[in-house]
Amino acid sequence: MNYTEMSKKELLALQEQYRHEYYVFKSRGLKLDMSRGKPSDGQIKEALGILDVLDSKADYVSDSGINCLNYGCLDGLPECKQLFSEILGVPAEKFFIGGNSSLALMFDYVLQCYTFGASEKSEPWSKQGKVKFLCPVPGYDRHFGIAEYMGIEMINVPMTADGPDMDRVESLVRDPLVKGMFCVPKYSNPTGITYSDETVRRLASMHTAADDFRIIWDNAYCVHDLFGREDKLLELLAECEKCGNPSRAVLFASTSKISFSGCGIAALAANEENLAYIKKRYSFQTIGYDKYNQLRHVKYFKDLDGVKRHMSLLSQIISPRFEVVLKAFESELGGTGIASWTNPNGGYFISYDVLPGCAHKVYDLCAEAGVTLTPCGATYPYGKDPEDKNIRIAPTFPTLEELSDATEILILSTKLVAIEKILHDRDLSLIHI
Repeated sequence: MNYTEMSKKELLALQEQYRHEYYVFKSRGLKLDMSRGKPSDGQIKEALGILDVLDSKADYVSDSGINCLNYGCLDGLPECKQLFSEILGVPAEKFFIGGNSSLALMFDYVLQCYTFGASEKSEPWSKQGKVKFLCPVPGYDRHFGIAEYMGIEMINVPMTADGPDMDRVESLVRDPLVKGMFCVPKYSNPTGITYSDETVRRLASMHTAADDFRIIWDNAYCVHDLFGREDKLLELLAECEKCGNPSRAVLFASTSKISFSGCGIAALAANEENLAYIKKRYSFQTIGYDKYNQLRHVKYFKDLDGVKRHMSLLSQIISPRFEVVLKAFESELGGTGIASWTNPNGGYFISYDVLPGCAHKVYDLCAEAGVTLTPCGATYPYGKDPEDKNIRIAPTFPTLEELSDATEILILSTKLVAIEKILHDRDLSLIHI
């Protein structure tokens, strides 16, 4: 039953019941963490074979004839580029292979544009005034951190079922100081939404006042399907070329949640002009990233089929965790009118909305009962959720038992805070009358 339709007597009775259940959980002294999208130990163990592919007796020369223990090969092994090409559907020659962090590649790229310009011909963003970035919200906190660190103003763009509100985006890019946009296009962090074909085409074709406008296309969850379902994503670089905007986007990805989050492989892809400019900068930073790690990943996965087989195993570990959370939400909160959530087909997160003005109170109650959540506001620029309602749920790391307890505490906290708000709002309404 919808809580807003209940009588005061009914709400007070529920409040007493939920308080008792909450304090039972609190008395257990639990320490549960649902704060970050970390792979579980089970996921990591499924990839341990990567470490056995090469040893001191193995051939450390790649099939392309590159000594993986020596200097050289600035942009990565051809075999590794080919693997990413198959994963992302982008020609191999468009790739640059980095270290273990796509976030580091993104930071470096935005810093390059800010300090030196987006191309050889363009002026540094830092010299053009107070430049701005568009930020789909709720979104990824570490994207926002990059912009905030560099003093780039961030503008919220609401997410829809098809991706960012494109009417809003197309209006905002008429400002020449709007220089870029962060996107997690497939199984977006935290909503799990995949951008529609129309959204991708509009991003590729829209008119921007700034010639040096760049889309940071963070395709972190490109093969992270759940429940045997797969969302399809149109390839942005190809669409940009079709529309006469070949330099508009730079794509980023990694194996952080495929192999190892701590020692995977990151990559970026771009058109010829952007790639040449990026490689010129990297030629002063490194003589080449870890080719040995690239080699063992290639030898282990071999091709896209190998990646898909591995991801199917990971899905068997991750999907039940999402089911625990989603089934509990539907059973305990469905029809109550006090919470809503996304039901993603893949990725690492669930976006959870409580009543406006309640997220911090829910967070605090969970913390008191031993559950660590992603801090409120993290899914918005500057850590400020204007409605104080969104919480990012990360089900991957805890065990199923831990996850069940943590979800129950979250649900109880949501109910208690919602009842308090409804009763408070009614009293204020009566006073106002």
